[in-house]
Amino acid sequence: MGFHLPGIRRSSFSASKASSKEVEVPKGYLAVYVGDEMKRFLIPVSFLNEPLFQELLSQSEEEFGYCHPMGGLTIPCKEDVFLHTASRLNSL
Repeated sequence: MGFHLPGIRRSSFSASKASSKEVEVPKGYLAVYVGDEMKRFLIPVSFLNEPLFQELLSQSEEEFGYCHPMGGLTIPCKEDVFLHTASRLNSL
Protein backbone atom coordinates (compact mmCIF):
# COMPACT_ATOMS: atom_id res chain seq x y z
CA MET A 1 0.00 0.00 0.00
CA GLY A 2 1.49 3.35 -0.98
CA PHE A 3 0.68 6.93 -0.21
CA HIS A 4 1.32 10.24 -1.92
CA LEU A 5 2.75 13.41 -0.46
CA PRO A 6 1.86 16.33 -2.75
CA GLY A 7 5.26 18.06 -2.69
CA ILE A 8 7.53 15.02 -2.72
CA ARG A 9 8.17 12.47 -5.43
CA ARG A 10 9.66 9.03 -4.98
CA SER A 11 12.08 8.28 -7.75
CA SER A 12 13.47 4.95 -8.84
CA PHE A 13 17.19 4.92 -9.53
CA SER A 14 19.80 2.38 -10.46
CA ALA A 15 23.28 2.56 -11.94
CA SER A 16 21.96 1.15 -15.22
CA LYS A 17 19.63 4.16 -15.55
CA ALA A 18 22.41 6.70 -15.04
CA SER A 19 22.31 7.87 -18.65
CA SER A 20 18.54 7.64 -18.98
CA LYS A 21 16.10 10.55 -18.79
CA GLU A 22 14.51 8.89 -15.72
CA VAL A 23 17.46 10.16 -13.67
CA GLU A 24 16.83 13.79 -14.62
CA VAL A 25 15.44 16.05 -11.94
CA PRO A 26 12.53 18.26 -13.01
CA LYS A 27 12.89 22.01 -12.69
CA GLY A 28 12.01 23.14 -9.17
CA TYR A 29 13.04 19.85 -7.52
CA LEU A 30 16.16 18.46 -5.89
CA ALA A 31 17.24 14.81 -5.61
CA VAL A 32 17.94 13.53 -2.10
CA TYR A 33 18.92 10.05 -0.93
CA VAL A 34 17.47 8.82 2.34
CA GLY A 35 17.67 5.82 4.64
CA ASP A 36 19.74 2.67 4.83
CA GLU A 37 18.76 1.67 1.29
CA MET A 38 19.51 5.17 -0.09
CA LYS A 39 16.08 5.60 -1.64
CA ARG A 40 15.91 8.55 -4.00
CA PHE A 41 13.30 11.25 -3.52
CA LEU A 42 12.66 14.44 -5.42
CA ILE A 43 11.79 17.34 -3.14
CA PRO A 44 10.63 20.85 -4.02
CA VAL A 45 13.47 23.38 -3.73
CA SER A 46 11.14 25.43 -1.51
CA PHE A 47 11.92 22.91 1.28
CA LEU A 48 15.45 24.35 1.43
CA ASN A 49 14.15 27.53 3.09
CA GLU A 50 12.26 25.70 5.83
CA PRO A 51 13.92 25.48 9.28
CA LEU A 52 12.70 21.89 9.69
CA PHE A 53 14.47 20.81 6.51
CA GLN A 54 17.52 22.92 7.33
CA GLU A 55 17.96 20.72 10.42
CA LEU A 56 18.25 17.70 8.13
CA LEU A 57 20.75 19.59 5.96
CA SER A 58 22.85 20.38 9.04
CA GLN A 59 22.89 16.70 9.98
CA SER A 60 23.92 15.87 6.43
CA GLU A 61 26.75 18.40 6.54
CA GLU A 62 27.98 17.03 9.88
CA GLU A 63 27.99 13.43 8.65
CA PHE A 64 29.04 13.79 5.02
CA GLY A 65 30.46 17.29 4.63
CA TYR A 66 30.02 18.42 1.07
CA CYS A 67 30.87 15.05 -0.50
CA HIS A 68 27.73 13.32 -1.76
CA PRO A 69 28.80 10.45 -4.04
CA MET A 70 25.24 9.61 -5.12
CA GLY A 71 24.98 12.90 -7.06
CA GLY A 72 22.21 14.30 -4.87
CA LEU A 73 22.13 15.21 -1.22
CA THR A 74 22.39 12.30 1.20
CA ILE A 75 20.13 12.81 4.22
CA PRO A 76 21.32 10.76 7.24
CA CYS A 77 17.98 9.73 8.72
CA LYS A 78 15.55 6.87 8.50
CA GLU A 79 13.08 6.94 5.63
CA ASP A 80 10.05 7.21 7.94
CA VAL A 81 11.57 10.26 9.71
CA PHE A 82 12.20 11.90 6.33
CA LEU A 83 8.66 11.17 5.13
CA HIS A 84 7.21 12.54 8.37
CA THR A 85 9.28 15.72 7.98
CA ALA A 86 8.24 16.09 4.33
CA SER A 87 4.63 15.59 5.32
CA ARG A 88 4.89 18.37 7.89
CA LEU A 89 6.53 20.67 5.34
CA ASN A 90 3.75 19.99 2.83
CA SER A 91 1.13 21.03 5.37
CA LEU A 92 2.73 24.47 5.99
